Amino acid sequence: MDRSKLDGEVDHDHLTITGAHEGRESRVSIIPGATPEDAIIVITEAYGPAGDDLVGMSDVKFSGYPAVTVGVRVGDREGLVHLSPIHGDRRKRGLTDIPAGTKVELFCPVSKKPLDKVGDVEDGSGASYYALYLSKKLEQGAMVMITDVWDHFHSRIVDDEEVISYWAATHDPD
Repeated sequence: MDRSKLDGEVDHDHLTITGAHEGRESRVSIIPGATPEDAIIVITEAYGPAGDDLVGMSDVKFSGYPAVTVGVRVGDREGLVHLSPIHGDRRKRGLTDIPAGTKVELFCPVSKKPLDKVGDVEDGSGASYYALYLSKKLEQGAMVMITDVWDHFHSRIVDDEEVISYWAATHDPD
């Protein structure tokens, strides 16, 4: 992977790699760097609330990796948003002209079911976490948690009940 394509896109200061997942199959790929802080985490599987595959639904790619696609509703508008599968990468395509801080509804673009709410983000923003599952088993112990506030970059990846990466709740996107 050409890391220069990600310069300025991944916030390595707020990325945590534990290394506890080596030697077992995972739904995320950890691409080693020169140091643990330089590692890149890529989502390789993501499923909606009915088990629909959300990776590679379109031809959109980020640094060569297929996008994770979710449905977004805001007011009377609805569309697809293609998210970078690289954790901490802010790039997205599709319906993206939404003002920062806007609360949106997140849904599966295949089944049209709302994404499962996981809980509230405890940072005073009013944002809530919603699940993109890392396997068809739809287990809460294996998910990517994304928020329902536009440009609120606080996501977490949980695999085998362990938070292996997170975007710190105090992160300032500027």
